[in-house]
Amino acid sequence: MRRISVWLRNLKAWVEGFAQKPGANWSLFGIAFIESSFFPIPPDVLLIALAVSFPKKSFRYALVCSVGSVLGGMFGYFIGLEFYDLVGRPIIEFYGLEQQYLAVRQLYQENAFAAIAIAGFTPIPYKVFTIAAGAFEVPFATLVAASALSRPARFFLVAALFYAFGPSIKALIDKYLEAFTVGFVALGVLGFIAIRWLV
Repeated sequence: MRRISVWLRNLKAWVEGFAQKPGANWSLFGIAFIESSFFPIPPDVLLIALAVSFPKKSFRYALVCSVGSVLGGMFGYFIGLEFYDLVGRPIIEFYGLEQQYLAVRQLYQENAFAAIAIAGFTPIPYKVFTIAAGAFEVPFATLVAASALSRPARFFLVAALFYAFGPSIKALIDKYLEAFTVGFVALGVLGFIAIRWLV
């Protein structure tokens, strides 16, 4: 367990290091893409590192992160749909996420859209939701629509805080990011429901 913890810390530091290298936008896109299907470090790590260094570019970074994450979610869906036994199951087992995978199956049976919309704000890694969506044959449009709502909500909230308050907001984000984003997405979902009801 200690060896795994050290490995994850080193991997996190490696990801953060891209903030000081040329082509950081592409690195952010790549990390966001692969995290949605198999990579263990969330793109928030690099997004925050970039926003700390360049707060006025935060929204640009959030857009890059959002596009990469949504497209990566589509790739995770494809893995679950076509290659679950060959690729998807080994990913789930490698991270010890079998119980979370079963929990996601239950969530999908209740409301797949809502489950994916809140996926980024639960302790269950987003990759479990994307792979499971393919494996359980959740409609592809549901995955895309819910991801397009929830992933930008998370990343643009981080960007907005850095843009408004600068690097000093980092400690607050590290502590309360999950609570902030749950509330933000909840407002978005309620707004969507209100529009559907009024129309």
